[in-house]
Amino acid sequence: MTLVRRATPEDAAELLRLRQVMIDSMPGANTDADWQSASLATVTGRLADPSGGFAAFVVDHPERPGSLAALVVGTVEYRIGRVGYVFSVATDPDARRRGYARACMEALVDWFREQDVGQIDLTASPDAEPLYASLGFTRQPDPFMRLRL
Repeated sequence: MTLVRRATPEDAAELLRLRQVMIDSMPGANTDADWQSASLATVTGRLADPSGGFAAFVVDHPERPGSLAALVVGTVEYRIGRVGYVFSVATDPDARRRGYARACMEALVDWFREQDVGQIDLTASPDAEPLYASLGFTRQPDPFMRLRL
């Protein structure tokens, strides 16, 4: 039996909690958690639509029923071809080094293949880069820029 499962609408609050764990680990990130309550309805709706180009794969926390140990979240977009984008990968600090993030990433990559995605993009932290490289991701030379509106 596999540990990884596709997230359901009932997982939305835990998904947001783990995304905050990821945000809190990034130097210089805005760690204000007020976004979570505003995002709950949207994430719940996206998880309820299995054909909507949005998927999350999770591992339940083995020591805390009702909690998640790890998650990955991705979307499919069309940019002159179908492109997958991984925007959340997080593991609870007390559940790290057990292979959960890798198992979730493998499930997400398989889902992207099923969606006929031609490439998968993500932004890697230095700590996570070895995991992504072991899955076949390569560092790209083009810089990432952002405009906040």
